[in-house]
Amino acid sequence: MNSVLSVNNLSKNYGVVRALDNVSFEVPRGSVFGILGPNGSGKTTLLGIIMDVLKANQGSFLWFGQPGSAEQRRNIGTLLETPNFYHYLSGQKNLEISAAIKEKGKEDIPKVLEIVNLTQRKDSKFNTYSLGMKQRLAIAATLLGDPDILVFDEPTNGLDPAGIAEIRQLIKDLSHKGKTIIMASHILDEVEKVCTHVAILQKGVLKTSGTVSEVLSGSGSSVTTVQIEIAADDMAALEAAIRQMPGVEHVIAETNSLAVEINDTVSPAAVNRYLFEKGIVLSQLNLKKTTLEKRFLEITGAKSEH
Repeated sequence: MNSVLSVNNLSKNYGVVRALDNVSFEVPRGSVFGILGPNGSGKTTLLGIIMDVLKANQGSFLWFGQPGSAEQRRNIGTLLETPNFYHYLSGQKNLEISAAIKEKGKEDIPKVLEIVNLTQRKDSKFNTYSLGMKQRLAIAATLLGDPDILVFDEPTNGLDPAGIAEIRQLIKDLSHKGKTIIMASHILDEVEKVCTHVAILQKGVLKTSGTVSEVLSGSGSSVTTVQIEIAADDMAALEAAIRQMPGVEHVIAETNSLAVEINDTVSPAAVNRYLFEKGIVLSQLNLKKTTLEKRFLEITGAKSEH
């Protein structure tokens, strides 16, 4: 079976608040699957349900085609909240306690310390660790028992740029080792850099899901948009002409160019031809890369905070 996790019409209410509303998606084996959404979108609730910490009001989920069980959960590495490490014990001692709680052997500890690059600091007290090191130790604890699936809730939350980079690289390394990673995040840039697949939640509603490239290209939507950057000697005439072209969705004047969003009824070549027929010769025509942030704002209808 190619799907590690199947989520089927999950809904969860907190009183009158609908935290999840008929959410369905599939997590492929070997993927880094990002559950993306702002705070309050239902990400943590969703993770809580699939790890059986919370009960859904309706819907179901399957791990490898089977209903969730205690045995399955023991074979999934989870980091859903800040772990309760002992500040005055070493990283090594804290992992020994974690192994005992999880009923895992201590023989994995040297290996997981090496994976998270803490071997040299294994005997240092936890309270001497940086925030990034503390998070890496938490991830080391999830690796005890060598689980094939890892579930992380906001793994870079509260970290400085150096710590974020450390966790980002660690997630990439774990993916290369064949782990399937499911991670919730509100940081679009991080999801775009580490994830292969993404599901976007907004107020409990699944807005879209698929590979990152599918979401970026708008696959599955009725109209796909592409942004191009154009310029000409007479910018005023260029702007007047391009605003009249069928298939042009938006035109934004920038310092020395126009950012133009076109739908899938026209191509950049068609834009060039249309303007040439209007007597305008372009000095610049560049296809602009769509970012996950831009697609997220399009999909959710939100406004950028930048």
